[in-house]
Formats: sequence, C-alpha cells, structure tokens
Amino acid sequence: MGRTKGRGRRTVTVHHVRAAVRGAQRLGVDTAPLLQRARIPPLLLGDDHARFSPEQFARLVRALHRATGDEFLGLGSARSRPGTFAMMCYASLGCPDLGTALERGARFYRLFPGGPDLALERGEGGEGREAVFGIHGRLRTRHESQIVAEWLMLIWHRLAGWLIGRRIPLLWTQFAHPAPPHADEYEHLFDCTPHFGGDRTAAGFDPRWLSAPVVQDEASLQALLRRAPDGLLGRPEYGTTVAQQVRHALAGGLRTGGGPGGRRATGRLPELREVAARLAVSPATLRRRLDEEDTSFQRLKDQVRRDAAIGSLRGTGEPIEELAVRLGFSEGAAFHRAFRRWTGMTPGAYRLAYGRTAR
Repeated sequence: MGRTKGRGRRTVTVHHVRAAVRGAQRLGVDTAPLLQRARIPPLLLGDDHARFSPEQFARLVRALHRATGDEFLGLGSARSRPGTFAMMCYASLGCPDLGTALERGARFYRLFPGGPDLALERGEGGEGREAVFGIHGRLRTRHESQIVAEWLMLIWHRLAGWLIGRRIPLLWTQFAHPAPPHADEYEHLFDCTPHFGGDRTAAGFDPRWLSAPVVQDEASLQALLRRAPDGLLGRPEYGTTVAQQVRHALAGGLRTGGGPGGRRATGRLPELREVAARLAVSPATLRRRLDEEDTSFQRLKDQVRRDAAIGSLRGTGEPIEELAVRLGFSEGAAFHRAFRRWTGMTPGAYRLAYGRTAR
C-alpha cells in the first residue's frame, strides 16, 4: 500500500474477508484474481490473526460486486441487482426526517421477492421507550444469515447517521445467532455491547433521533456512492461518543504529531491527560465517561496501536524500534510481546510475510 494516510484507522478482521468471498465462490467465481486485485494475498485467508486495511476490503467488495452482479455478493436468498441500494437512497432523500426515511427505505426493499424484511418501531407513547430497527428476513443458510444480518445492521446504522449528519449512538444491538468467532469485533463496529442468540436481529436507539431532519442532497449522495463501500463501512467521526472522540485524538496524534502546535516531525501517541485536556475534561472525568461506555483509555490505545503497527509494517519501511517508540512502548521487547498477542507473529516476521516488499 505504501502510503501512510491510513495509519491509525481501523483494520478489518479476516473473518469479514472470508465471508465476503464465500457467496462468489458458490456462484463459481474465481476469487483469487479478485483478492490479488485488492492486494490481499489469497493464502492470508488461512491465517486467523490476519487483518486488512479498510482500503483493501473496499477494493475487494467493489470487485465482488462486479463479478457477482449482486449487491449481496451471492450471500442473500435472492439477487439484489446493482443500483438497488442507490435507488433506495434516492427515494429516501426527499423525506423530511430520519424516521420517515428509514420507513421508506424498509418499504422499498420489501418490494423485491427475497429482499430483507426491515422494520422500524418508533418507540412512541411513553418515557423510556426506544426506537428499534430490526431485520426479520431469512437468508440462505444460518452462517450466511449471520454475515448478511451483521452487514445490513452496520450499513443501515451508518446510512442513518449520514442522512442526518450525526453519528447515532446505539443503546444496544442484538443478533439472532450464536456468537461468531469474531464476536469481539461487534462492540467496535457498533459502539455498544452486543447480545447474541436473541429472537431477532435489531438495534435500539433514542427515538428523538427519528425527528432529526435529513440534511443530505443528490450531490452528496452521488459523492457517497462514488466512495462506496468506504463511506458506509467506515466510521465517520461525528463525535457523538466519548470513545470515538478519544480514538480520533489518539489516531490523530500518531498522524500529525503530539507536541504543542504540532511541531513534532513524527507523530506520537498522546497521554491520557493530553486527550482529556483536548476534550476539556479532567482525566478522572474522562476515565469515568469511558467506563460508562464499557471501554477504557488503555483499550482504545491498544486498538489504535494495533492498527497503526499493522499499517506501518505492511506499507512503510519505518524501523521497528522507531515504530515501538512512536507507539509509546518503553522498550522494543514490550512492543514485540504486544504485537505477538495481537497477531500471533513478531513484527519482523509480519513485515517479512505481508509487508510491501513481500507482495
């Protein structure tokens, strides 16, 4: 990949890449050239610790869309023709508020045989009620229903936030399947603790968001669709959770430099007190708010460190010892231990296997 602009961004687990190619493989599509076009070594799919950049995953999804002619990548109970999602978005743009837009989008997909059965419950009529967006449709197999349900929930959550220009905090998420091997990824995807094995797949949020006005227009939708799937699978920094703001501050420090006025030539990971000052709260208050969101500064720091380390080792020639210092490790041995815990490999072995010169 060779460029550093992706440092600090979230990486994608191998489980999502495996799932993305499964439907195409059933349709008889040779996925090896598509993986190579996305700069994903096919053999890497056998490594349970492998992770990929958002750019790699987006390139793969675009290639799979073209190869399958199906927006569900061959994983749904029926084909979704290219352009279906775009037309649903255009139909929702003219709505006055988010609730009306979500209901129109759900009705749109119910027009197609085999399409997902989406539904919005407004949660009106009393204090403490929640709005719930759910998926009731059945897909081909149990495993495929897990993957498509996860992606549908993710995309509809991102789309709802995009329509109103705000990230919508979810109160809870529930999935009608057992916890998958990558269950620990769900909390990072949805910013709330997931529950598995429920009677349906759904997410709850404050119903006040439903009255938020739709702020997008056709020009911004065209820009979103040109970037697809990046704009919907990524995490726009609307700053509606403390954890998201902290992660953004940590990743930004690595990219632009952590010293006063950005004078440092090389970025570094800001300390808790620096991030707290940037958010205009005390360190104790920041710790408490993160705890209320079921996370911690250390957990967020480790996530940013992991993704930055993978991005550097895959795409740059940054010396490993310098990388360790930049990520805030007191010694190289501590970085080696942490990286082995994240990926099952040492930093040197990872660079040798998956770095730019290994392709």
